[in-house]
Parts: sequence; C-alpha cells; structure tokens
Amino acid sequence: MTDRPQVVAIVGPTASGKSNLAERVAARLHTSIVSVDSMQVYRGMDIGTAKTYPTTEGVELMMVDVADVGDDYSVSLFQRDARACVDGLLEKKLPAVLCGGTGLYLDSVIDELDYPSGDTRGSARQRYEDIAREQGPEALHALLREREPAAAELIHPNNVRRVARALEMLDEGTSYAAQNAKLQSNLKTHEPHYQTQIWGITMTRERLYARIEQRVDEMFDRGLVEEVTRLADKGLRDSLTARQAIGYKEVLDALDGIITLDQARETIKVRTRRYAKRQLSWLRRDGRTRWIDFDTMTPDEALERIVSAYTEGQ
Repeated sequence: MTDRPQVVAIVGPTASGKSNLAERVAARLHTSIVSVDSMQVYRGMDIGTAKTYPTTEGVELMMVDVADVGDDYSVSLFQRDARACVDGLLEKKLPAVLCGGTGLYLDSVIDELDYPSGDTRGSARQRYEDIAREQGPEALHALLREREPAAAELIHPNNVRRVARALEMLDEGTSYAAQNAKLQSNLKTHEPHYQTQIWGITMTRERLYARIEQRVDEMFDRGLVEEVTRLADKGLRDSLTARQAIGYKEVLDALDGIITLDQARETIKVRTRRYAKRQLSWLRRDGRTRWIDFDTMTPDEALERIVSAYTEGQ
C-alpha cells in the first residue's frame, strides 16, 4: 500500500474559494488547517485578509493571529512556527491541511529552504532602521549599494526591512546576494521536507476578476476602513511589513489624504488582480501542482477527488 501524504495543500489565487474547500477537506480528514498566508498571521487584520476563523466546518485554523501588526514577523519565523504545527498533527497520526495564497510561505513549510533569521530587535538592525526613518529609505539603500551593489540590485529601496537585513548580514560577514542565489536555486529543486500533495484552484480570468471585485466591495461594506483606522493606532503605520498588505496600504493613504476612498477601492482591485496573476504564475512553475478547474468541476467533486487521492496515497 502506498504511504499517504503527510500534507495536503489547497492553494490558488485570492478569492478562488480555496478556504472553503480546505475547510471541507480538513473536516473529512478529521484534522486541522495550517494557514500559509503571510498577512493572516497578524492580529486584527481580519477583513482585509479575508480571515475565515472560526471556520464554518468547526475546523481548527492554525497560524493566524500569531503576531501583532507592529511585529516584524519574517518568513523564517513563519517556517519555524508552521512546521511546529504540522509536526504536532503528524505526531497525532493526522495529516496537515495547508491553505493559503502565499507561494513562498507554502514552500518554506513543505520544502527544504534555509533562511537567515537575524535578530530583528538587535542593535544593528535598529540602527539601520533608524537611518531609514531619519534620512529616508533611499539613504539606507544607498548605503547598501555602496557596500554590496549586487544586493542593492535585488532589493527595492522601499523594502526597508530587507535592506536593513542585508546590511546586517554584511556586518556578520555574509553576502545577501549569495544567500539569495542559493535560495532561488533551492526553490527550483523543491527538495521536500514533507510528503505533500498540492492542489491548485483555477478558473477563467473573467470569473476570477469578478469574484475579486465583489470581495473588495464586500470588505468595504464590512468595515475595512474602520479596521484600518483601529489598527493605525496599534502600530500599523510604523510596521515595515503589515502596512504593505494590499487593502491596508491603500486605505492608510486615503486616511492620510493622499488619495480618496474611491481611489483606494479601485487601486485595491487592480493590485489584487495583479497579485492573483503572480500567485498563479508561482504555482504553475511548480510542476507538483494538481489543478482543480472550478469552471468544470463543482466544489463537491473537488472535495471527493482530493479525499480519494489522499486516502489511496496517489
């Protein structure tokens, strides 16, 4: 008999319906969901990240609400904590159902990928971030360009957290560019950490875009502006990571008078559509993805297909 997979991953672009399908799969397999979404980790970022907790199926959802919006919660920290969740389920002889749309976070859990962690609260990191706050991101990026031009070419000047980390690595005698090259190579080889079945949801672009527009409108109706206003006083404005999330950045700009709320709504729709394209491109580059076409298959049929493949170890 073929061994069953340790992990079943339900992935796809935003607004594709992956969360509902993952909940049903987890319920059938009597297990829990481990979220692989880079922004659902933050407490209070609920409406803009489309959190579905508690789930309609009564399934436990792990790796949500594990950090405050002001925290610098890196992919290396996520990898550590998410794998602890998966290992805990495996110890109970249960599979882990992973669900989310952040391809890098999915790969960080299921594949052998090493990330330089660094101490985000260390004096060196703080010193570099202070330069960005006092002199602007461009000044910090110029310092990196002077010390390691190859690294500066890889990192956008506005990504202060990553620029600061690259400088910190140089202080430690490590090249960010060399580490990135190694990571990119590992991303292509997909050396597994867990035996995983990856199921990707797809549908026509027109249908997906219509669902995205509807979701964004519903977020505003449910109180996205009020959510961002509340989080702005809890560290969102000063966050190097959370404030860049689609939906939150645009509403913050509107609250600051840079754009109108109507412009924010339309910008969110545009950015979300572009993000969905990148999500699909990431999954299509991964030859392990098994596709579920929601234009030709119902959610019930998708559920049965995934459960059957898991049960039979195919």
